[in-house]
Amino acid sequence: MRTINSPIKLLNRDISILAFNERVMSLAQNTEYPLLERLRFLSIVSSNLDEFFEVRAAPHVDAMRDGEQQSDVNVESYQAISKVAHALVDKQYDIFNNELVPALEAQGIRLVSHGERTAEQKRWVSRYFDSNVRPLLVPVALDPSHPFPQVANKSLNFIVSLGGTDAFGRQNNIAIVRVPRALPRLIKLPKNLSGKQQLFVSLSSIIRTHLESLFAGREMLSFSQFRVTRHSDLAVDEEDVKNLRTALRQGLVQRNFGDAVRLEVSNSCDEKLAKFLLKQFDLPKESLYRVHGPVNLARLMMWANLAEGSHLNFKPFEPKISALLQPNQSFFTQLKQQDILIHQPYESFESVIDFLREAVNDPDVLSIQQTIYRTGSDPRMLKLLQEAVRRGKEVMAVVELKARFDEEANINWAEDLESVGAQVVYGIVGLKTHAKMLLVMRREGAGLKYYGHVSTGNYNPKTARLYTDVSMLTADPQITRDMEHLFRHIASQVKLPRMQKLLVAPFNLHKQMLAKIRASEAAAKAGKPVRIILKMNALTDEMLVRALVRAGRAGVEIDLILRGACILPVNAKGLDGRIRVRSVIGRLLEHSRVFYFKIDADECMWLSSADWMNRNMMRRVEIAWPITDAKNRARILQECCQVYLDDNHDAWLLQDDGSYQLSASQPALAKLPVFSAQQFLIQKYAD
Repeated sequence: MRTINSPIKLLNRDISILAFNERVMSLAQNTEYPLLERLRFLSIVSSNLDEFFEVRAAPHVDAMRDGEQQSDVNVESYQAISKVAHALVDKQYDIFNNELVPALEAQGIRLVSHGERTAEQKRWVSRYFDSNVRPLLVPVALDPSHPFPQVANKSLNFIVSLGGTDAFGRQNNIAIVRVPRALPRLIKLPKNLSGKQQLFVSLSSIIRTHLESLFAGREMLSFSQFRVTRHSDLAVDEEDVKNLRTALRQGLVQRNFGDAVRLEVSNSCDEKLAKFLLKQFDLPKESLYRVHGPVNLARLMMWANLAEGSHLNFKPFEPKISALLQPNQSFFTQLKQQDILIHQPYESFESVIDFLREAVNDPDVLSIQQTIYRTGSDPRMLKLLQEAVRRGKEVMAVVELKARFDEEANINWAEDLESVGAQVVYGIVGLKTHAKMLLVMRREGAGLKYYGHVSTGNYNPKTARLYTDVSMLTADPQITRDMEHLFRHIASQVKLPRMQKLLVAPFNLHKQMLAKIRASEAAAKAGKPVRIILKMNALTDEMLVRALVRAGRAGVEIDLILRGACILPVNAKGLDGRIRVRSVIGRLLEHSRVFYFKIDADECMWLSSADWMNRNMMRRVEIAWPITDAKNRARILQECCQVYLDDNHDAWLLQDDGSYQLSASQPALAKLPVFSAQQFLIQKYAD
């Protein structure tokens, strides 16, 4: 086959992230989904956009502000991203106002504005304002002794233009009213005021109705809600701090007041007020978002949770205990016979908690070691680890304090564990510990036996019911010994010995994946049939992307199942359709990572905690473990790969122009029977 060496123009990562949110937003329009679930998906998009701006926008805003033209991040790139983001937000509010609100009202679920309230409802709202809201509002009229107040990240505020003079005869005509975060953003009216309907009033509507009463003797000329998003990626120089936990806790206080990157105002906001706010926050005009509806649709999650109606929510399904696990039989006994795969959320994460509970209660267990990245609010694993300490076991927790937006929760975990005597370490300077591992050392006979749990997802019981992940309980002596070496390396920073089975970032995971792709390329050039299937959240590492393109040009058939960002262009010269990219967006969040390579009759597979992003490969401690049992490999290939390649209901296909199209819109696929991978697996495990 002729070698093609033409340059590859990669797709824009930030626009790819925004395109992912467009796909999520499509679920808010999916009339097959229950109505409150559609509302939740719209809220999720808003939360995702918040994080996008908090993490990704600062360099672009700086480039726009400075007129940067030379680097990759420049005025033109920011304008392109801004255009996509504005269109996304406009569509989001169009869906809310013209699709979801009318559909909710048809179900008797309404947000009641001031003009729609009955006299009795207005009296109730007025009493609520006087007793619950007014005491917490402190308007600040701006003057030399009252400068523009600190506005916290993502907080709701009002800006008011006033006529007349204040109590001292001065014409301070701008005031700011901060909305207390302690107050609920949505209030359900009592049944005696709602009849057969479910009526809600928003806090912003209540304040807006009574706003003028806060400025007695002044004329309110105009007003608007506003909300500023700030850069929120904590920057701590780990080389220069004595106590990372203390430094991060101090940094969390400042996170709410980082550089502004986005300004949201009501659609009716006076132009002068909008320009005043842009100047205060030192933002270019592209950073202004006028929204036709509630400022911060993320709060709609509360509406979806407060509204009632079982038919308006997904029919719940109960995860099954793995069929491989025998009830009333010790995990340690069973793991001597075979590895236990758990495919979440179809199979229950409770088995992992039960495994830890047995280890805590077993007098022969001497040590428990676990990584902590995102744990959620469920305290059971924390309490089990604390109980293990009380029972005299050695407990070591590797707590990742820098898990973005979970820093405070993880600091609290660390302090709670240390308070009972557990050994807590924070990983390696400069690296996040993202590997998901739980290792149990048990006295058996004259020696120690190791049992482990490794996972593609977090130790979070809540998200384990919403995210698809694969984890494995094992007594494999090579995997568990590798885990012991890695825990020791993280804690003491001794040199990591040669791993027997685990691949570990930042040491050899990236290198081995590149080597496997290159071996596939060489085999294809030699005329052998070669197949690569990769399932992960994101593909943005340039070296791996370019290696995949070279392999595709050499004849390797490659299927990529990528939930989120992808910078690989499927139209690169010489690919001729050999690389196919699909994104499956459905009821559950796809989170498992599977790396599958087949050269002729030889196949190998790894499961991993890592996406193919540069940060995962170079700036995190990650693991990938091989699936060597043919039966387990076939099961994962079928349940995590093949059914997703067959999906023509929830799958979006990456097009030559970088856009995504729903597979059902493809003429060839539209003729096939409708098939949803997630629904198939839910039904399979329910039977």
